Amino acid sequence: MRLIALVTLGLTALSAPAFADETTGTILAYDRLANIIVLQDKSSWTLDAKTLVPSDLMAGDKVTLTFASDGDNGAKPATKLTRN
Repeated sequence: MRLIALVTLGLTALSAPAFADETTGTILAYDRLANIIVLQDKSSWTLDAKTLVPSDLMAGDKVTLTFASDGDNGAKPATKLTRN
């Protein structure tokens, strides 16, 4: 019975969805064609092709980017951008 409970718990942990992470910063540069944002801390973020971006987004805007971590591969493209 314990073995079944442990196996079930292990499988549940493996199938758990990835949680989204967030980062907040001020835009240093934004390349609309490449969908890349560089924040003032020099971190570079790729935006997912489906991410909604305000048409008047520019350097100096404070934003929050939502993304998922991809283990040893870093971070996946940001899926949400919110201007603060």
